[in-house]
Amino acid sequence: MKTQMTDMLDIEIPLAAFSHCRDVVAAVTNAGGIGVLGATAFTPDQLELELRWLDEHTGGRPYGVDLLAPAKLSFTDETPEQLLAMVPAQHIAFMQDMLHKYGVLDSADDYTLNPSTPSVAPDQVSAALEVAFKHPIKLIANALGVPPQEMIDLGKKNGVPVAALVGKVRHAEKQQERGVDLIVAQGYEAGGHTGEIATMVLTPEVVDAVSPTPVLAAGGIATGRQFAAALALGAAGAWTGSVWLTTDEAETDPVVKQKFLDAGSSDTERSRARTGKPARQLITAYHEAWASSNNPDPLPMPLQGVLVNQAWGRIAAASTKGVPGAAELDSYFVGQVVGLMRQAQPAREVVRNFMDGLVEAYSGLQEQLEG
Repeated sequence: MKTQMTDMLDIEIPLAAFSHCRDVVAAVTNAGGIGVLGATAFTPDQLELELRWLDEHTGGRPYGVDLLAPAKLSFTDETPEQLLAMVPAQHIAFMQDMLHKYGVLDSADDYTLNPSTPSVAPDQVSAALEVAFKHPIKLIANALGVPPQEMIDLGKKNGVPVAALVGKVRHAEKQQERGVDLIVAQGYEAGGHTGEIATMVLTPEVVDAVSPTPVLAAGGIATGRQFAAALALGAAGAWTGSVWLTTDEAETDPVVKQKFLDAGSSDTERSRARTGKPARQLITAYHEAWASSNNPDPLPMPLQGVLVNQAWGRIAAASTKGVPGAAELDSYFVGQVVGLMRQAQPAREVVRNFMDGLVEAYSGLQEQLEG
């Protein structure tokens, strides 16, 4: 295949696979697409290890790195200790009560928070960029808002295209003005942080607004038919994420993976309960508790993460060990397309399914046109 995306990134298939799992990233890259490592959860030292591994397992094929550098944060200059002090006691008590109720914490244990620098803090993003550009990455992406100028400058200096995700046309136009090379139009149905406009509407709007800058469609793409639709809307390719969460290689914990395989498209919602910004995820007892009018509202980013990130580590660990209450809480970010994710399979097989479905979709359309 040949599109603006394949030409820009030197790949065979105009398919990007966002994943926090290096095994998925490598599998998709080696299958002819481009794997993009979600690096937000890694410290700089951890990111160095992940990228070194990718260098060794991709044979020089293109892969990318995705960071989360929000354009707007409620707090930017505070130390970890200062951020921790900003978390209200009632929120800590609420989390402690929840973890006790569902058996994640023993009744005698307190839920205590350890100071840590949020990965979205500017200095952490800079450190991650420094690590990323020491490796032969072929794409750098920002998942939330206009990329920091440092990212754009490093991309230009190193000949690495810069991508950014958008949820509105005006956001896309702003990204183009700032020098972004590849714009990802992410629809409302996508997993994680999303806007409020559906992919079917957003993609052609953005394509028309920023031409000739290439646009990728994101949100609700897990089959070859949807891949074909993205290209028909004028996109140069597809940016995918949720579909890789149920692959054999994925880091998804077993309880959540099975929940995904059993879920329908109406089992997700956009919620601020995990990051402090609206992000689509599988709804569980955790989200229902936060949504109750009797309980506190989620805090703004990054304070909500400071509050709950340690809890999520405990929930996942307890769920994997078979604690029933923890399994009720356990969840992860996923899009509405989860309703089409019905079996676990190798990532390479998913790439093949995308291509087979794409060809079948276009063949069927051609038959209809000729009929």
